[in-house]
This record gives sequence, C-alpha cells and structure tokens, in this order.
Amino acid sequence: MTRVKRSVHARKKRRATLERTKGFRGEANSNYKRAKEALMKAEAYQYRDRRNRKRDFRRLWITRINAAARENGMTYATFMHGLQVAGIELDRKVLADVAVRDPQTFRRFVDAAREASAA
Repeated sequence: MTRVKRSVHARKKRRATLERTKGFRGEANSNYKRAKEALMKAEAYQYRDRRNRKRDFRRLWITRINAAARENGMTYATFMHGLQVAGIELDRKVLADVAVRDPQTFRRFVDAAREASAA
C-alpha cells in the first residue's frame, strides 16, 4: 500500500479550527487541542440555544398577551379560548405585537373574545 502524507490536510484542518475560535478566551484560540474542545462545546450550545430561543420568545409573547388581557379584565386562558371560539386565527407573535403597539385594536380582540365565550 502506498504511503499517504497528511501534513497539508492536517494543517488545513487545524488552521480552519483556529480561525473559527478567534476571539475565544485563554488557550482556546491558540492551542489546537483546547480550541477543538471549545469549538465542540460552542457548537453544542449553538444547537441547544437555537431551540431555546423559540421557547423563550413564546414565553415572552404569552406574558405580553396575558398582561394586556388582564388590563382589559380577562385572563390569558379565557382570552385565547374566546379567540378560538370567535374564529380569530392570529398567532401569539402577532397578538403580542398588537398588544404592545396598538392597545385599541387589542381591546377589540378582547371584546370579540368576551362575546364569543359568553355565547
């Protein structure tokens, strides 16, 4: 079997890893072994936090909708149920934005939800 010299590819791989860890603290940006470990950890955090960001935003939207609904004399659960019964299909992202930017429109949504849940 022929001999394979790996130096060019190995150096290229190490250089790519060290370029991706630029800005990391301590040896994690200069020592290849530490950089490789730090990069694996950083990528794991990135993967996890892309999912957590969606979770966090949903919690924020629910909190905003709940606060706006309570200002209008309704709880979050009864408000969302009333919207569903009324056939208003807006997601939480849009409802939270309306609650913050346009309280008058949100009040109309609350009234519609109240009428639908009462009927």
